[in-house]
Amino acid sequence: MSQLRDLVAAELRHPVSPQVSAMAAAIAARHGAASRAVLFYGSCLREQQLDGLMLDFYLIVADYRSAYGKRWLAAANRVLPPNVFPFEHGGLRAKYAVLSEADFHRLNGPETRSVSVWARFAQPSRLVWSSDIAAEARAVAAVARAAPTLLSAALASLPNDQPPLELWRAAFALTYSAELRAEKKGRAGSVVDADPERYRRFTAPALAAARAESRRRHAGWPRRRVEGKALSVLRLAKATATYAGGADYIVWKINRHAGTDFQLKPWQRRWPILAALTLAPRLLKSKAIR
Repeated sequence: MSQLRDLVAAELRHPVSPQVSAMAAAIAARHGAASRAVLFYGSCLREQQLDGLMLDFYLIVADYRSAYGKRWLAAANRVLPPNVFPFEHGGLRAKYAVLSEADFHRLNGPETRSVSVWARFAQPSRLVWSSDIAAEARAVAAVARAAPTLLSAALASLPNDQPPLELWRAAFALTYSAELRAEKKGRAGSVVDADPERYRRFTAPALAAARAESRRRHAGWPRRRVEGKALSVLRLAKATATYAGGADYIVWKINRHAGTDFQLKPWQRRWPILAALTLAPRLLKSKAIR
């Protein structure tokens, strides 16, 4: 695990643009002393021109109660993590998800069947801001759990003798099938193809760590798909309460990734939680999300 942790630590320290660093610091400042780390992830990592894009961050906090002024937000984050919020800074737009240090560690590991965190952090990310050395170390340790968790779960359902890049592509394809996703088919492959050498470097140490966790494998991808899609609907519904203009954002993201042209009706903007719940079956039927 030490070799993998070294790879993760080096990757997390890769520099980012000053705009991204400034936004991460502003996100941390919004939650005061509760903030422990801010990670930057997603497709924008590979972009030089950030104008007009939606940046993705995770804010890691000490605990939910100290992160919020409102008790209901802390309760929502604890019961159905993460909470997601919009953010603007320096002319750029972003959204950030909030997890406690304990939940970030847990959701990157084999303790959970939910793919939403470990599937993302098995991919490249950047630790853009941390409150101190201890917070940085905890973030590195949590992220280092993600790739072994992904491969361990995937190998329970995949041939174990695949070439490295094919293994990663197939593993990510499994995770995409366990969430509501608006991206077109082939997205899982493009994640790996964007930096194949990175995945080759990570394969051996991640597999070694995955074997150490093999006793905790779950061969239940059908169950993951059912649970994951249900969780996705619940999180979308919750986001309409925490995310200003949440229903509009959801439709914008689906249209952007799926090439569709869904339009919200006035009543759906007035009742965003109901809109999220009623839109999901229609989007599934049209295959705008899968």
